[in-house]
Amino acid sequence: MKLFTILVSTILVNNYVFARFLGICPFLGVSTKMETATGMGFAVTFVITLASAITYFIQHAILDPLGIGYLQTLIFILVIASLVQFIELFIRKTSPGLYNAMGVYLPLITTNCVVLGVTILNIQEKYTFIEAITSGFGASLGFFLALILLSGVREKLELADVPEALKGVPIALISAGLMSIAFSGFSGLV
Repeated sequence: MKLFTILVSTILVNNYVFARFLGICPFLGVSTKMETATGMGFAVTFVITLASAITYFIQHAILDPLGIGYLQTLIFILVIASLVQFIELFIRKTSPGLYNAMGVYLPLITTNCVVLGVTILNIQEKYTFIEAITSGFGASLGFFLALILLSGVREKLELADVPEALKGVPIALISAGLMSIAFSGFSGLV
């Protein structure tokens, strides 16, 4: 039951984009088209889930026993950067069009605060290994959901009669704000 609670919490209640406001840069940058949002969602899901598992092991098997927990952020960023390099090479090889569409946002997964935030919060919450992976997977699904929702809205807004001053990023920020308010309705769920 605790795993289900963690999963629902990270997807809906404590969504890292809508409740914690982390990962806004790729959220706004990649959400213009459904295809790029989907590609980024899969890439972030892979990176966060795997990073949650690897960083849990590193924290509990290396950093804590050696008493070098102060290196946590540096080591976690190195792990995340390595995973991002792997996924970047994979996407470049398998889907060059998606790779080009994602542009600079793909390597920026390394500095996406959602990824680092999830790995550090997993340790701070004292999750077990399975709970950390569940939290990472749920957080990435929440990020994926946020990307898909905003990209769907932005594609519809391209066809709408939006005042000139609000076109582009301003209407995207307004839409994201309204989604954040809507997601606050899940607060009593967990």
